[in-house]
Amino acid sequence: MAAREPEPPPSVRALAEQVESDGGQALAIYREPVGRHWQIFCLLPADAVAPTPYQRDLSPTHVKRLQEVVKKVGRFVDPIVVVSPAPGTYWTPNGHHRFSVLGKLKAKWIPAILIPDPEVAYQILALNTEKAHNLKERSLEVIRMYRSLAEQQPRKGEEDFSFQFESPHLITLGVLYEDNKRFAGGAFAPILKRVDKFLKGKLPDTLPKREDRAGRVAAADAALADVVDQLKKRGIKHPYVKTFVLARTTPLTRQRKTLPSFDQCFTKLVDNIERFDVSAVKYTDIQRSAVTAPSGD
Repeated sequence: MAAREPEPPPSVRALAEQVESDGGQALAIYREPVGRHWQIFCLLPADAVAPTPYQRDLSPTHVKRLQEVVKKVGRFVDPIVVVSPAPGTYWTPNGHHRFSVLGKLKAKWIPAILIPDPEVAYQILALNTEKAHNLKERSLEVIRMYRSLAEQQPRKGEEDFSFQFESPHLITLGVLYEDNKRFAGGAFAPILKRVDKFLKGKLPDTLPKREDRAGRVAAADAALADVVDQLKKRGIKHPYVKTFVLARTTPLTRQRKTLPSFDQCFTKLVDNIERFDVSAVKYTDIQRSAVTAPSGD
């Protein structure tokens, strides 16, 4: 016979009462099976729910495909996850696309699992797998989260949120994608993964340093664009050309036992790119490199 569950703590019961006050329905208070944390299964008014401010951009294609499936099945069976930063407000860190589908289908109620601790929203983003993240989406999500945390928890630093940020290079790439959604992040990611580290200090102080690092990468990209233009003038056009040039100008060779600092790496990289001899490049060189290159984001 299963052991009787203890009574929910007063804070959780109060949150369930808040749902009712906000026009929703608290259907069940329960403890999830892994960490035994208290959660509330509820129906929320559609106009009380919104994506988190640091959510990744919506994919219209994914929304359309999901909407078609829901209409075909004729029912909605996958509750979204929400937190409540304030009475009357419910943010979903995991369910933006599903929530949008319900809006398009004119649903008045949103079935949701309400997490009592709003700070868990930053961790729940890591579980958001309803649509696989590409590098740009993940990076933008991380930098938006970073800016939000810098305001809400200004005494903490990057390493305090290493799980949420996943990797320091995503922060830097996020700044770059904010400025230019078409930035060639995939070309620079292999270099950044090796030299970009979590910064020491408080988030409000390290954010300008992140922006400075993004500026260093943007300068390398500008130098790289000039080389690509020179190659195009020679009639050499190939989608792999940026990666080809970076592979031959990177100061991070496999033989190196010690890595340079971020600043040293990108100073040397820009110098190498500016000295790159475009006259020695043949189209077949790029073609062969593209065929043998490992696949990646």
